Formats: sequence, C-alpha cells, structure tokens
Amino acid sequence: MDWAGIGVIVIGIALLAVAGLLVKPLTKLTEVLTGVKETTNALPNQIADVMDQTKTALNSANGTLKQVNEQVDKLKPLTQLAYSIGMALQNLFKTLTKINDDMRAKTDNPTMRRYNLESIYGVMALGYTVYERQKANKSE
Repeated sequence: MDWAGIGVIVIGIALLAVAGLLVKPLTKLTEVLTGVKETTNALPNQIADVMDQTKTALNSANGTLKQVNEQVDKLKPLTQLAYSIGMALQNLFKTLTKINDDMRAKTDNPTMRRYNLESIYGVMALGYTVYERQKANKSE
C-alpha cells in the first residue's frame, strides 16, 4: 500500500469517528426540529383564532363608538343651549357692570360707602334696567 491509500483510510476512519460522535446530537436536533414542526403546524390555526377574536373586539368597539356618537349628537343641542345661556348671562352682567360703574361714577357719595348701601344701589340699578327693557319691549 502506498501513502495515499493509508491517508484515505485514516481520513475515512476519522470521518467515521466524527459521524459516531455526532449521532447523539443529531438525534437531539431531529427531536427539536420535530417539536418546532409540530408547533409551527398549529400556528396558522392559532393566528386565525386570534384574528377572529380581534375582529370581534373591533366590531364591538365600533358599535360602542356609534352609540357614543349618537348620544353626543343628542346632547349637542343641550350644550349649545348652555353656551347660549352663558353668553346671554355674560352680556347681561357686562351691561349691569357698565350701568353700575356709570351710576357709581355719577354719584360718588360718601354716605353710601359709610352705610354700605352699594348692594341696595346695585339692586336698584338692576331693577331700573329690567324696567327699561320691559318698557322698550312693550313699545315695539
């Protein structure tokens, strides 16, 4: 035998030894890959179930949002009414404040301040304003 034949035999024996050593890890790898295959086979069904549940949840959320929108639409006239009342009261108070300031400027009386008659004076100004408005509305 020549050196080439001996080298081939030695390489063959070495490869056979490596194959013998790798048998156990390769069988474990086969088991792992089999488990992965079983897991991934169940995945499409699981994803379909999750998607169905998500679709159901989103449909339920859409229904809830529609109900909320309907209720908000029903409340919209009330909020507009409250806004209108607020604006009317704001204008009324501005007018009353202006009248009160004008009257106070015209009659800066120390007696009123001494006896705390400002509140009575304010009520009288309010009554006068209401009287004038009613008189103006009746003449129209």
